Amino acid sequence: MSQPETAQQATAPHEGTPVSAGIVTAVVGSSSSFVVVLAGLTAVGASPAQSASGLLTLLVSQALGMLWLAVRHRTPITLAWSTPGAALLVSTGAVTGGWAAAVGAFIVTGVLIVLTGLIPALGDLIARIPTSLARAMLAGVLLPICLEPVTGLADSPAYVGPVVLAWVVMHRISRRWAVPVSLVVALVVVLVSAGSSISSSDLVPTLTWTTPHWTVSAVVSIAIPLYIVTMASQNVPGVAVMSSYGYQVPWRETMTVTGIGTLIGAPFGGHAINLAAITAAMTAGPTAGADRSRRWTAVVAAAATYLILALACGALTALVAAAPGDVMQAAAGLALLGTLAASLAGALADEDGREAAVVCFVVAASGVSILGIGAAFWALLAGLVLRPLLSVARR
Repeated sequence: MSQPETAQQATAPHEGTPVSAGIVTAVVGSSSSFVVVLAGLTAVGASPAQSASGLLTLLVSQALGMLWLAVRHRTPITLAWSTPGAALLVSTGAVTGGWAAAVGAFIVTGVLIVLTGLIPALGDLIARIPTSLARAMLAGVLLPICLEPVTGLADSPAYVGPVVLAWVVMHRISRRWAVPVSLVVALVVVLVSAGSSISSSDLVPTLTWTTPHWTVSAVVSIAIPLYIVTMASQNVPGVAVMSSYGYQVPWRETMTVTGIGTLIGAPFGGHAINLAAITAAMTAGPTAGADRSRRWTAVVAAAATYLILALACGALTALVAAAPGDVMQAAAGLALLGTLAASLAGALADEDGREAAVVCFVVAASGVSILGIGAAFWALLAGLVLRPLLSVARR
C-alpha cells in the first residue's frame, strides 16, 4: 500500500503505545491509497460494485493474514495491498477478456507468490532482475498518474485546487498525514458537489463474485508485471524494514499467506496483498511501544481497524464514482508522488545501467500496447535486453 521508505523516515522520534500505533497504521495505510486501488480496478474493467468488493476483499484478507502471522510468530508483521500494483492496473487499462480476464491474471499472480515461498529458485530469479529496472518500470507506470494533479488543476481548479492546497499545507505540518488529509478534502469536495446523487443502496459493502477467465494478453500484461512490482517494490523492502528493527520475517510462510490471500480474494476483486513497508515501520518501531516483545499487538490493533474500515468500502466507492472533474485522479496522483520520487531515485542510482533504466522508464510511461500486451511488460523486456548491451558499450 505504501512506497518503500527507510524506517527512520517512516516513524516518529517518540515512543507510543501498540494500540494507538496500530490504529494510526491502518488509518494512514488505507486512506493514503484506497483511491489508487479503486482507480486500478476500474481501469481494468471493474464496475463500481466490483471495485467496492475488491477493496473490501483486500482489507479483510490483509487483516486476517496479519492476525495469523503476528499472533503465530509474536512478530509485528504488517501486510498491505499492492499500491504499485494498483497503479500498474491504471496504466494497463482494459485487456482482452475484460474484467474476468483481469481476475484470472490476479489468480496467476497469487500462484506465483505462493510458488516464490515454496521454490527458492523462483525468488532467486526475481532477485536477479536489476533493482534499477524494476524501479524504472514502476516509475514509468506512475508518471501518467502523477501528472493528474497538474492537468486537473488546469482543467478543474475549483475542484482540484483545495486538494492540492491541503497536501502542500500538511506537508509543512506532518508529511505522514499529507496524503490522508488531502484525500479527506477530496471527499468533502465530492460530498458538496455530488452528495445528492449518491444512493443509500450504494453505501453497503457487498462481495461480488466474478468467474475468472484466462487470456494470454492479460497474463502477460497484468499477472507478470504485477508479480514483479509487488515483489520488488513491496515484499523485498518490507523484509528490509523489518530487519532494520531486528525482526526476521518468516519468508516462506509469509509468501504462502499473502499468495493464498491473493488467490482467494481474486474472484471477489482483490488484485494482490503483500508485506508492507512504511506501515511495517510504524508497527515495528518505537511508535509501537518501548517493549519490542509486545509490538506485535500493534498489528492486532491494525488488523481490527482494517476490519472496521472495511465497512466503509461501499461509501468510499460511491463517493469516488460520483466525483466531479479530475478531483479523485488528482488525489491519486498526489498519493503516489512519494513512490514516484523513490522509484526514480532507485532507477537512476546505478550509473552503469542508467541508460537501460531510462529506456525502461520511457517505454513504461508511453502506455503503448503491442500485440495486446501492455507497456509495463515491454518496458521490462527492453531494459533487460539493453542493459548488458549498453553496459558493454560504456566500457
